[in-house]
Amino acid sequence: MIVAIIDGYTDEPAGLGVPPYMGIYPRYAYGAIKKARKDARIFYLTIDDLRATFEGERGVATRNKTPNFSKTREILEKASLIVYIGGLHTPGKYLSAVPSQVEEVARFLRPFRGIKVLGGPAFMGSAHAGGTRITSRELLLAQSVFDHVVYGDLEAFLFDYLRNPKDAGPMRFRDYSELRDYAIIGAEVVKQFPDFPDFVIAEIETQRGCPKAVGIGGCSFCTEPVRYRNVENRPIEDVVAEVEALYTLGVRHFRVGRQSCIFSYMARPNGRVPVPNPEALEKLFRGIRSVAPEIKTLHVDNANPAVIANYPEESVRIAKTLIKYGTPGNVVAFGLESADPKVAKLNNLNATAEETYEAVRILNEVGAKRGPNGMPWLLPGINIIFGLPGETKKSYQLTFQFLKKLLDDGLMVRRINIRQVVVFPGTPLWHMRNRVKTEKHGKLIQHYRYKIRHEIDLPMLKRVVPVGTVLREVRSEVFENGLTYGRQIGSYPLIVGIPKEVPLNRFYDVLIVDHGFRSITGIPIPIDINRESPKVLQYLPGIGKKTAVKILSKRPFKNKDEFFSVVGEDKREMLEGIIRL
Repeated sequence: MIVAIIDGYTDEPAGLGVPPYMGIYPRYAYGAIKKARKDARIFYLTIDDLRATFEGERGVATRNKTPNFSKTREILEKASLIVYIGGLHTPGKYLSAVPSQVEEVARFLRPFRGIKVLGGPAFMGSAHAGGTRITSRELLLAQSVFDHVVYGDLEAFLFDYLRNPKDAGPMRFRDYSELRDYAIIGAEVVKQFPDFPDFVIAEIETQRGCPKAVGIGGCSFCTEPVRYRNVENRPIEDVVAEVEALYTLGVRHFRVGRQSCIFSYMARPNGRVPVPNPEALEKLFRGIRSVAPEIKTLHVDNANPAVIANYPEESVRIAKTLIKYGTPGNVVAFGLESADPKVAKLNNLNATAEETYEAVRILNEVGAKRGPNGMPWLLPGINIIFGLPGETKKSYQLTFQFLKKLLDDGLMVRRINIRQVVVFPGTPLWHMRNRVKTEKHGKLIQHYRYKIRHEIDLPMLKRVVPVGTVLREVRSEVFENGLTYGRQIGSYPLIVGIPKEVPLNRFYDVLIVDHGFRSITGIPIPIDINRESPKVLQYLPGIGKKTAVKILSKRPFKNKDEFFSVVGEDKREMLEGIIRL
């Protein structure tokens, strides 16, 4: 039996599966298929493989390995089962991968005869960046192309279907006891991931559902409580076992990101704000480190700032655990969404502006120290959503003022994510969709987005990574318009623009020399002063265009003393460690 798993990439409120992040769905699906049919030959393909094969392009040509597009058509022709995984609920900007839409993949797969299954969050539709609503058109299209649209857990459906198709129900959900085998068996599919082994970062699940939603309901726009009505915490030993399986295969980068709030793992329910469990988090991350001692990246994702603000003692212990066992550059994303209390109440948002401020302050106290990779150990991120019901002109002013206060008070936020609201079926917002303000407030949204990027992001970025900071192990990913773009591997890594072409898919230590609004300019070090281009030389601290020309006229230098006799001894301390001959 030949099975094709097509990864269209996923991005949802509690989980990321866009390269270099490998999401949970392909791994679980692979494990369920293997457990049900040991004789199955399973091929993992990406949407980029399909684009390359059927559109005559390589799609995204920045992967560590050449996509297997030469065999894609043959695999799909022979496959008796074709599983497509997709769903984009929190659209963002991606450096080297473009998630698929149902319309796109349906066009590719329609001619093939194998049984077609759609899984992951795609059954609710996929958001387009800047979009406001999901129409039923793409859902109807999915139903016309796919033989089965899975509304429950894809892995549960696949296991049942391969054992006895008559028993397979598209609405069935598995529990964590059933998942354990799927996750461990499915780990081996990571070997087919294009970024394996050096650049893949594996998304790890710890919890399903939203602890706050169980107490008082979820945020108006969020799909997580729609899909998972109850909160289920994954056993520590199961999480550790999956990490061990992936680590044994060669994975060295992990993001414990598949949960709505890492600070609420194993928490005690308590209405709006659950009581955190520091002992459980300590045991979890200590266990991960025990089976993955040479881990290179161990990061997390979401956190509810209300939990941190209301339980500071427990939360500080958890933050210290994340620093003790994790790696620097870690970011916890806070879902503020709006600083307007009226909007927060109407949309049942996670936290007030006051709680979010306190949570930012607490994490800065614990995690702002810079780690060996050049980044602070643990910082917050802020999520903002524009267009929510109840918004007025004052709402945007309040949110801007909140962010400005963080900046003025000397606090650090790793990134501010601004999205326009997307209305998904089944969410409370679906019933309030006539009150969504993205069209009415379009000019205001554009104005405040620009204002935040220029007046908040830029000075904040200069604070988080000042000129002269050295970021270690920046992976080069894309070359475009004379710049090579790269990132460290992590939860929310900064995009670094290198002002020259360098070989892709290699790690570089990069000296930060300038700042953009959401990205930075850096040059790989050490710099060969006898060979480097004048364009790069002028970025060196204290050099500039005139001195760069002077360096060119005096090259080659026999030693560093000759070099500093030209540029000035006063620059030796700044440049000694970043140049070579």
